Formats: sequence, structure tokens, C-alpha cells
Amino acid sequence: MSHLPVIVGFGGINSAGRTSFHHGYRRLVIDKLAGPVQAETYLDLATLMGQVSYSDHTFRDRAGTAHKPEMIAENFGPAILKNTLLRRVDSDLFEADRVSYNKRVQLEPCKGETVSFRMTKKELPSQIPLSWKVEEINGDPEGVRIILQESQEVYLPDSRKLKAQTVGQLPTGFDPASQYVSKHHPRGLQMAVYAATDAIRSMGIEWQSVLDCVAPDQIGVYASSAMGQLDVTGTGGMMKAGSLGQRTSSKQLAMGLVQMPSDFINAYVLGNLGHTSAQVGACATQLYNFYAAVKDIQTGRRKVAIVGSSEAPLIPEIIEGYRAMSALGDDAKILKLDGRDEMDTPDYHRACRPFSNNCGFVLGESAQYFILFADDLAVELGAQIFGAVGDIFIHADGFKKSISSPGFGNNVSLSKAAGFTRSVIGEQALQQQTFISAHGTGTPQNRTTESFSLNEIAKAFGIEKWPVSAIKCYVGHSLGPASGDQLATVLGTWQYGLIPGISTLDEVADDVHQSNLHFSQAHIDVDIRNQCAALINAKGFGGNNGTGVILSPLTTRKMLEEKHGRKKLMDYDNRNSVVVNNANEYDHAAIKGNTKPFYTFGENVLEEKDLNLTRYDMKIPGYKKSINLDLPSPYPDMNPTCQN
Repeated sequence: MSHLPVIVGFGGINSAGRTSFHHGYRRLVIDKLAGPVQAETYLDLATLMGQVSYSDHTFRDRAGTAHKPEMIAENFGPAILKNTLLRRVDSDLFEADRVSYNKRVQLEPCKGETVSFRMTKKELPSQIPLSWKVEEINGDPEGVRIILQESQEVYLPDSRKLKAQTVGQLPTGFDPASQYVSKHHPRGLQMAVYAATDAIRSMGIEWQSVLDCVAPDQIGVYASSAMGQLDVTGTGGMMKAGSLGQRTSSKQLAMGLVQMPSDFINAYVLGNLGHTSAQVGACATQLYNFYAAVKDIQTGRRKVAIVGSSEAPLIPEIIEGYRAMSALGDDAKILKLDGRDEMDTPDYHRACRPFSNNCGFVLGESAQYFILFADDLAVELGAQIFGAVGDIFIHADGFKKSISSPGFGNNVSLSKAAGFTRSVIGEQALQQQTFISAHGTGTPQNRTTESFSLNEIAKAFGIEKWPVSAIKCYVGHSLGPASGDQLATVLGTWQYGLIPGISTLDEVADDVHQSNLHFSQAHIDVDIRNQCAALINAKGFGGNNGTGVILSPLTTRKMLEEKHGRKKLMDYDNRNSVVVNNANEYDHAAIKGNTKPFYTFGENVLEEKDLNLTRYDMKIPGYKKSINLDLPSPYPDMNPTCQN
């Protein structure tokens, strides 16, 4: 019997704010939220951004002035809206108008003159250039005079203005490094620790209670980044240390690896001894990780899966790299698109325009983690049901015109996802009770190729007006975690009944295929009582296409009742009420800023003396259940004789 991977917790951080309890989603649709929910969203962001802090039962701003929770929106709302979602890069990340670089110049003595300068003897290079004449300086035992005998190439520190200054940066004022002892950790890993902890606490179930119910090898962490950690504390710092006259640290190489968002969670958050996996598929990376986790749960290999991705690509060199390949909507393109003078200031908040007349995507940063339980464990522990991951379909593009161009494979992944959805919920439900979360990057190529695929599939499956969401217009393109951003929004839709509109869609571009699709600038109201499923689509450079089928809480509940029986689900409901209360306690504490990520360094480390091993099992401290070593052969019909 196949096991259903149920979503029992989720958390993270991106430019919309904290992911758990739908806070990040609520920022996208904040204009349509009811008063109390809207006020709580502003309050959570104000605390997250350091606008207010909670002490002595009061929220106070930086000057110490007290503010009532219901007044936070009025007092801080404009600043919160301005400093979340897409915007010009904040100076606390880097100065976009003065990005450091080295300018190569040729020094040459003027005719009839010499060029000389002083250096200390310690500063002399190990290989003296042939164009140098080195002389002692009388009365200066530490220094030498360098006389240039011919031209000399040198690199001078300089700065230049970044041409693409729109980013999907974490909310201004939120610093993941301040959340725990994060010395020498790349930003992407700081975000991963925060996000994974947020997801685990959102469950409302103590992690030790989970450990008591499963064997160590029934837990898996499936997480990665698409590009690795490329800032100065990771691969980026290692690669340019020599050219900047700096030393390579002992941590930069290891910290930069793409699997670190998994390894860090295993080693410092969970102490996980079970399975670990780090799949990479460019902009479909998180769906690739979901694929591995879902297959392991479906087959019974795993009972618990933590699935995530974390990416911090807002680095001048990375932004310039994407701009150089004409993928980004840089400042000049945005101004030209709007018919404005090149000396004007672009509308940074509207830089990404999926399926509209557009000019490129916007890079964002994000970390998103989701907790999956096998359905029987979810029922046993009374876990929350936010939905389920029905399946993930992944296909390559085949022969391509260029490695970065879209290809044919997305037609395959989308078609199979639609066919699978029909087999689970029925044809009529597919046609009337689903929607699509599109990749929707905001590039001219994406708007034509993805809309073609979506439209053709809608026609083939009899879907007349398939609602299309494209949230990169709000949070940008976070690369590896992009589909995690999408999934968090899908879960929010099923809680609040709003598919976020494509806010920058003033008009659908002429080359967008839309006969059977529904694009909307306004938020789309849906009835959460009859929503059955959503498809999440991702298209990655190199031909990495993934489409995920996410089953709604309504569908998931019906499937659990059919499998486990109504009586067992009534018992589940009793346990679930306690879990929900525990989860809400965490949310209330987080809104007040009274939570910190799990981070354990150098504690509870297992040693050789802790090994308790027999020929049939292995017992590990901290776990009630042991690891079974009496493993059956998966090849019963191929039994070799290997005994004398």
C-alpha cells in the first residue's frame, strides 16, 4: 500500500516575511485581508524588521515609545510595505551605486621622466617584475624604492553602479545572522537554519515526540541550493581571495557546497542520523528535492521528510552575471519599457511583469522548508494537515538551441501532472477545482513558452479558464527555492481563498497564449470548501523541468478517511486540537520576537561508546526505536548461491 506524503508543517523567510502560519502569503494579499488578520500581519512584519520589540507586555519602537498592536499598521504600515517584496537593494546589503571592483590600467612613465614609489621590504612580491628596479633607501631600513623602467599593468580599486538594482531582498531590518551564533556562516545557511526551525516549530509537535515514533533511518532531510553559497564566507570568498591579496579560510570551501542547506540542518538543527539528500535542478531545485522525498515516503522507506532549499544570490557579481546573459530586467530596460527617460528612477516595485510586456526577471533570496509525514504517522500524532504532495514529475528538454533557453520538456512534466491529477480527483474536479502556480519569471521567452504549454494542456484536458498565479511579481526569482515560494502561496490560498493576482499585469502581452487560461491583475476569489488541487510549475536553466501536484486539505482529508476510516479520523481530531494549540503558541511567541532558531554546536555528539549493535539491529541514544538490520533482499527472484 502506498503512503501519502502529508504536509504537516512549513516555514521559511523571503522578501514577504516569515512563511509559517501564512504570514508571507498574507503580505501578498494584505489589501484584501480582514481587519484583525491584516493587523496581525503588520505586527509580525514590524517585529521581524525590528520596527518594534516586545517587552513588559508592550510593543515599543526603537525610541521606546509604546504602540498598541492594532495601531502598528497605521504607525508603521507605509514603511513596512515599502521595505518588503521587490524594491531597490538596501544599502545594508551593499551599495548598488558603488559596487567595488578592480580597474586594470597601464602605468607608463611620461617621456623623459621616471616613475618611482616606495614599498616596504615585506610587501615586495616573491617574483619581482622585470620592469622594476629595486633600490635601498638611505635612512629607511624597512623600505625600498621601486623605479619603473617600462610600462606596468596594475589593478586600482574602483567602484561602479550596478545596472540591475531591483531585488527580492529579505525584509529590511531582518538579519538572519543575528538569530543565532552564526560566525563565518554564509547568508544562505543562516537563512536555512531560521527557515528549518520555523518549519519544525510550526508543526505544534515536539521533535522528540517524532523521534519516539520512528526509527532513525525513517527520517530524511532533502535540501540544497541551486548555486551554492557564493558570498565571501563561502565559494565566492574562496575564489577571489588570492586576487584580493587575502587568505583562503578553512571554512570557505566546505560552507560553499550546494548540499549545505541539508548538512547544516542534519548537523546543527536536528542531529539527524537518517537519510540525507541534496538534489539540484537549477530553478526547479526544490521540486527535485520533493521528488526524492515523495518517492521515499510513498514506498515506505521514510516516515518523515524535511524538504527545503535556501538561496542567497543577491551578490553584485551574481546579479551582473544574470544581467550579462540578458535574463534580468535591469534599470535601463525597465525605463525603456515604461517609455521614460534613462535618467529617471525606475519603478523598482513593478520590475517583474509575468505574462505582460516585460524585460526580464528579478533575483530574490529565500529559504523554504516543509515537513512531510507518511499519512499513518500524521494520523497517529494528530498532525496538522495543510495538504499533501501527490507526486512530482521531472523531465529534461532534449536537444536545445542554447543551454539557457526553454525547451520541450515542460510540456511532458505538465501533461503528466495534469493526467495524474485527473486520476486522483476526477476529470470534473481537474477542470473546475484546480489552479496553476506558474513559473512566471517575467522574461519575454517565458511568457510565450510557458503560456503555450499551460494553454495547450488546458485545452487537451477540457479546462476552459484555468486560473494562473505568478508570484515572482511579488518576491522575485529565488532560483533553488522558487517552487518553495510557490508552494507556500498555494497553501495560503487554501487557507484564505485568494489566488494572488499578478499585480504588475497591466495588460497581457500579445504573444501570450490565453484562450483557456485566466490571467488576472486582481486577486482571484476561490471557495476553499471545493478546492481540490494545484499544480506548481518550474522551469530551470539547462532543461530542468518540474511540475508538482499538491492536493488540498479537503482532498487530503477525504483520502485519509477512505484509507483509515472515519472513527480513526475522529480520534485524530482529538489529538489534533492539542497540536493546533501548541502551534499557535509558537506563532504568538514569534510575533512577539520571543523565539530563536534551534542551533546546537558541539553538544550531544555521539561517540564510539554510544554504539549498541547486534546482528539484527542498532540502538542509538535519543531514539526509542532501533534501526532494523534484518533487511530482506529486493531481488527475491534472483537468489545467487554464494556459500561454499
